[in-house]
Amino acid sequence: MKINITGKGIELTQGLKDAVTSKLSKLERMFTKDAICNVTLSVEKERQKIEVTIPVKGHVIRAEEVTDNMYDSINAVVDVIERQLRRYRKRIIDKEKSGAKDTEEAAYFSEDFIEKDVLYSDSDEDAHEVKISRTKHFGLKPMYPEDACVEMELLGHNFFVFRNAETDEVNVVYKRKYKNTYGLIEPEF
Repeated sequence: MKINITGKGIELTQGLKDAVTSKLSKLERMFTKDAICNVTLSVEKERQKIEVTIPVKGHVIRAEEVTDNMYDSINAVVDVIERQLRRYRKRIIDKEKSGAKDTEEAAYFSEDFIEKDVLYSDSDEDAHEVKISRTKHFGLKPMYPEDACVEMELLGHNFFVFRNAETDEVNVVYKRKYKNTYGLIEPEF
């Protein structure tokens, strides 16, 4: 796996590069040598942030962690990536069991990771299985994205689903991390 490290507002010392490489090298045994891992380290005020992005056949394995210490951020982001990889591995194995083997998707990962799972036992996978515990039903009334943001704030939620009055499509507005701004998700067909 090739690790690309960049910095924004921070001097990339050899110590930081070594810490990133050392922690992320734990993930190397899961990927083929062709895999690319992009790492961005940044500092804004007291926030020490690391972003890790690993593109995998139309998907992206991505994690971001922010603490007041860059080395703590590096440690935390590796844990998040490992959890994502465990879920992704389970998805690949489930596809193989159903007979819909996607060799292109599995080609990004090492055989040991797919067949033996170099990180987790099967009991760990079952403990973190996704379970939907509640379903909500509600009417989607047409509104503008700005009105949807106000509605979201009134409800105290981090996101809000609505029917866009301009496009008549279902959209989602969400509160962005650390920015005190909002995002809009629109469907793309």
